[in-house]
Amino acid sequence: MWYTLAIMSTLHLHEKLASLVRVGAAISSIRDLDDLLERILQEAMEFSGADGATLYLKRHEFLDFHIALNKTLEKRLGKGGMSIIYERFSVPISASSMAGYCALTGKILNFPDMQSLPEGTGFRHNRDFDQKANYDTHSMLTVPMHDRVGLCVGVLQLVNATENDRIVPFDSDAEMLIQAFASQAGVSIVNAQLDQELNRAHQETLFRLSTAAEYRDKETSNHIKRMSHYSRIIAKEYGLPKDEVATIYASSPMHDVGKIGIPDHILQKPGALDAEERTIMETHAIIGAHILKESNVSVVRQAAIVALTHHEKFDGTGYPRKMKGRNIPIEGRIVALADVFDALSSKRCYKDPWPEAKVLALLTEQKGKHFDPEMVDCLFKCMEEVRHIQNQYMDSDEDFDKFRNIKMLKVPSLFDA
Repeated sequence: MWYTLAIMSTLHLHEKLASLVRVGAAISSIRDLDDLLERILQEAMEFSGADGATLYLKRHEFLDFHIALNKTLEKRLGKGGMSIIYERFSVPISASSMAGYCALTGKILNFPDMQSLPEGTGFRHNRDFDQKANYDTHSMLTVPMHDRVGLCVGVLQLVNATENDRIVPFDSDAEMLIQAFASQAGVSIVNAQLDQELNRAHQETLFRLSTAAEYRDKETSNHIKRMSHYSRIIAKEYGLPKDEVATIYASSPMHDVGKIGIPDHILQKPGALDAEERTIMETHAIIGAHILKESNVSVVRQAAIVALTHHEKFDGTGYPRKMKGRNIPIEGRIVALADVFDALSSKRCYKDPWPEAKVLALLTEQKGKHFDPEMVDCLFKCMEEVRHIQNQYMDSDEDFDKFRNIKMLKVPSLFDA
């Protein structure tokens, strides 16, 4: 009998180890931090048989709650209800909480029943969440996550191990396997955070280069913020994959970078352009594409497409190539609409904003002419989110002051402490 049980135990351990290798490979390939954190919790729950899981990330001397999943609550409330219950909060890295104590000491904490903690435990179980969610937390396993050099990057908490629909304690024999998984997760999180920081740096660089072009054209930096958000909103509503939406958002600010090559007497002419001046102005699309082409960075390559095609029109009357319909790359169709919508809706040095109803009427009239009808429909479906962006990045009088009298600009104090 004991021999049979030993064989079964060994087979079970081998299965767990194989699962650990599979899970480690799966999470190590994910670079989007939000997607990674959700996948870590999903795999941890599957690996441990937990009903729920929570993940904290270290920030200086605190742990920030980032994400939680719970099978029981999701069945009862749906994901929308879950988001209401799980509010963002932070806990100090100290002995005052389980997560904080785990991060402080690096120890695994495994309690079979949080409702009756052993005497002498230095922290208590906060029942506020259980009461709010009408949930009973019993077994809990709290595990530190470390990077490659052993520094704590966060804490993983698993709640209510289940077996045959019963809540049971977490298996103490599996603690080391869970710790190995948590360490894999910690390394993957650090890699994703580094990628996120690098992407932010790329995006800020593109934004600041874009601002240089807008500055010459007497546009505010808020214009490129708004239109890039509108581009993201349209792309997302259209159903493009998440990574493509992010790339359009990052590349769209570069749409007018070619205006750097347009002479001031044309770019800043107060009146209407004549035919020759208009021809020169239209070359900014080609200039922008030449500036950005042949980059090894995917977002810059897409920005070249945006710069070249954002003045093409759906009916083939645009420039510079007079492309028509869906022969125009989708990023060009999206940015064309986002750019014109913001130009009409926003104040300029030379005009007041159009009323929203007038803007929407023009876009409706231009469906199938200037704009892809599907893109216009996507924008209209998301007007509540669009209005939020308008309010968030609204231009003020101060934004236009630098154009009225550039000599009044102050020298920035870059080296102040």
